[in-house]
Amino acid sequence: MLTLPPVRLAAARDAAMIAEMSRDYIEYGLGWSWTPVRVLAAIQDRATNTAVVAEGEDIAGFGIMHYGDEIAHLSLLAVRPNLQQRGLGALLMSWLEKPAQVAGIGSIRLEARADNPNALVFYRKQGFRETGRIAGYYRGAVDAIRLEKRLVIALHAR
Repeated sequence: MLTLPPVRLAAARDAAMIAEMSRDYIEYGLGWSWTPVRVLAAIQDRATNTAVVAEGEDIAGFGIMHYGDEIAHLSLLAVRPNLQQRGLGALLMSWLEKPAQVAGIGSIRLEARADNPNALVFYRKQGFRETGRIAGYYRGAVDAIRLEKRLVIALHAR
């Protein structure tokens, strides 16, 4: 049985590596908007969780989710290409969804590059459905597919 590494909240020391992964695996061909400074701001934001799965000293994957009153927004999610198909992305998604469910947030939204079919397949497997397309969303160059997942809120009788 494959044992998955633990998920933890990112620390300030992780910001540069997360930013580099965003640049290389998400923002490729678009310029770099999730710089170390922006990632550090997300790590320090009380309404945002930045989660990582580490493999030794390296980060194998990460996710950044902002939690609002009614909707959570997944800003970024990436797993190193050589470590994909091992359940790390699903592990990160599950970890990031739990606070939304506990807080009674009704849905999670995200935008994914229209030219990244692997990401779209992944999100569909996680229960997301397409809700629209935004032309030129990424720097006027790449369309985005907007996706949403309705969360089931567990109500416990006291």
